[in-house]
Amino acid sequence: MTKTNGRGSRLKRVLLVLAAVAATVVSTVAGAGLWLYTGADVSTVGKVDFRNELLIPPLEEGEVQPDGTRVFRLGIRAGETEFRPGQPTPTWGFTSPATAAADRWPGTYLGPTLRAERGEKVRVEVANRLDEPSTVHWHGMHLPAAMDGGPHQMVDAGGAWEPHWPVDQPAATLWYHPHPHGGTERHVQRGLAGMFLVDDAPARQLGLPDEYGVNDLPVVVQDVRFNGARFDHGHRFLRNTGFLGDETMVNGTLAPYREVRDELVRLRLLNASTARVYDFGLADDRAFDLVATDGGLLGAPHRTDRLPLSPGERAEILVRMAPGERTVLRSSPPGGGDFWQSRFSGGDDSFDVLELRAADTLRPAPDVPARLADVELPDPADASRERHFDLRMSGINGAPMAMDRIDATVERGATEVWTVRNRDGVTHNFHVHDVQFRVLAVDGEPPPPELRGRKDTVYVPSGREVKIALRFDGPPDPDVPYMYHCHLLSHEDGGMMGQFVVVEPGGAAGRVPGGSGGHAGH
Repeated sequence: MTKTNGRGSRLKRVLLVLAAVAATVVSTVAGAGLWLYTGADVSTVGKVDFRNELLIPPLEEGEVQPDGTRVFRLGIRAGETEFRPGQPTPTWGFTSPATAAADRWPGTYLGPTLRAERGEKVRVEVANRLDEPSTVHWHGMHLPAAMDGGPHQMVDAGGAWEPHWPVDQPAATLWYHPHPHGGTERHVQRGLAGMFLVDDAPARQLGLPDEYGVNDLPVVVQDVRFNGARFDHGHRFLRNTGFLGDETMVNGTLAPYREVRDELVRLRLLNASTARVYDFGLADDRAFDLVATDGGLLGAPHRTDRLPLSPGERAEILVRMAPGERTVLRSSPPGGGDFWQSRFSGGDDSFDVLELRAADTLRPAPDVPARLADVELPDPADASRERHFDLRMSGINGAPMAMDRIDATVERGATEVWTVRNRDGVTHNFHVHDVQFRVLAVDGEPPPPELRGRKDTVYVPSGREVKIALRFDGPPDPDVPYMYHCHLLSHEDGGMMGQFVVVEPGGAAGRVPGGSGGHAGH
């Protein structure tokens, strides 16, 4: 009896010890999880001193040849940029005659703003001065697939490429950036991005602010993180959206301010970050007018005080200022997932982005026109086919990107309806090359006003379903594809991309080579 009681006592002590150990482990894990959670958000609100005057990318209008072709010369090169005085950071940038002539523009980060008119023919002489291949993709531009600058149009190190196309789309704020398969995030992070503005006569006649760099400001927003003087591009633990920085730059300027001398200022917003979603507004919650989205003007201004933009999206807003006042362009927490996903994917982060400082005397500006444009949008009633695209980290519709596989064949002139669904709980968006699409529904409901214009990129948060209508106006090329993909660039690099070809009615896809399709020396 004594022995039995002894064994029972020892067992009880062992169980008590194991319970204590288990409780300690659970407490430690819970404490670590709480520590990670409470320290995972980022905020620069109220902490930015706005000490640096905003740099404005030089305006590059090219050279018009005797045949009317507007020719741009664009170099890609490595260099160093001082974002902080005396601290050079290794960077890449696009150069042009305009950047070479600019006094304050470093020429080693981002690139000039290219500008052309609807109806013109353009040619870009691209020279790659890097020690590795890259591409230049014309994001939002309607153009032949062979000129698109996707992963099939690689430009070898030391090589050249001369894409050319007619500009055939309404006035819009577009942009350009690299698109090498598996390396897009790294190339964009190093600094390769720039705006491409398309103009047309109807837009000019509206009387909107249009003096580039004066009352019409490019606002290229990127999040960054520094490790000493160098960029830190590492992904953080528990963050599956890709790179997320801890501060923002505008046009390559840290802590930027801009003095304005007009009552009405046009901000051309570009989310050039590789993964971060912003929810833009002004710090004093004043309303502003949204006048354009990715592909051009809205039918009428939309008065609002908040505007979400995911990577790759653009918007044009008009901000009215009073003499002597200041306001801050701010990004509030965008949300976009459950409490855990949102916390570790930037959904709880907030940033003070750019301070606008009004002069004591301002040039008067008229009221914003009540009517802006007849928006060119596809009609879903004309759709001849529907397709579904499920977005997961493993790929689109269960298949990671393959350079030699055509995922969809569409006929020139056809209208299709695509349903895009986020199926894995991770933040995504969806970009389609060549076309400007129409958002028909979000989770079965009519789209909000900010999604009713021409779009080429749309935010698709966790669990959301977005239905879009697309019209494929060619030109046909059965052998050279366009891309569709998530524009969170580490997702794209990891395989969340597919490709489609446009063919003549009744035609079939050709054979796409599995290699890079390099254009070095051409």
